[in-house]
Amino acid sequence: MKNGLRAALRAGRPVFGTWLQFGHTAIAEVLAQAGFEWIGIDLEHSVIGLETLQPLVQVIELSGCVPLVRLSGNDPVLAKRVMDAGAHGVIVPTVNSPEEAERAVRSVKYPPDGIRGVGLGRAHAYGPRFQEYVAELRDYAVVIVMIEHRAGVEQLEKILRVPGVDALFIGPYDLSASYGVPGQFEHPKMREAMARILAVAGEAQVPAGIHVVHPPVDQVRERLTEGFRFVAYCGDMLLLVPAVREAAAELNRLRSHESS
Repeated sequence: MKNGLRAALRAGRPVFGTWLQFGHTAIAEVLAQAGFEWIGIDLEHSVIGLETLQPLVQVIELSGCVPLVRLSGNDPVLAKRVMDAGAHGVIVPTVNSPEEAERAVRSVKYPPDGIRGVGLGRAHAYGPRFQEYVAELRDYAVVIVMIEHRAGVEQLEKILRVPGVDALFIGPYDLSASYGVPGQFEHPKMREAMARILAVAGEAQVPAGIHVVHPPVDQVRERLTEGFRFVAYCGDMLLLVPAVREAAAELNRLRSHESS
């Protein structure tokens, strides 16, 4: 199945997505039908496994949304399996060098462009669409490298020169931790690092992405003004937990008022 995500990134249009950490198809369906352009199924910071992955990909794709998968590591075997399950691309954590970026790209592509093993799966309609899939793969498969360590920032020019890197994505928590200021996103060290990332990405004409972890949406507007184009907003966990806690708190306040 083709998608327009890569074309949108190349055109410089903002694209908005969110994270899926609860491995339930109903939650995936709700997010995908809400209007997000892509959903990142998170294999790095969740308990979602490969057995759970394929139904999530199916639900997201059938809802007209682009299913991406954040890998748990820069692992060609894992990349092969999630792509065979029908993922439209991968988000690869902690890419700190051009060699690691090349490994990520080649893990998604078949020879001679890459090292991905060739086998049949859902991506190929379990066989009949193999040739079509091979032809389409170059047009739509997305590879996004995560810059979440100061080493990656220092090597960024070389990383973004690797053919096949479609976008970069900042992991703000890990990046801040690598500078010794975990969770302090407005710290001068973080502001300096993010300014450098945006400048290098702009020169390389590679879209820069970031996770806006918490509401309000105004933060997204600020990131767009700064130059970010691939934006993840919240996530199922980050949307659900505050909402239910606030609802429970409202009920408890109501009970307290009634009993006074």
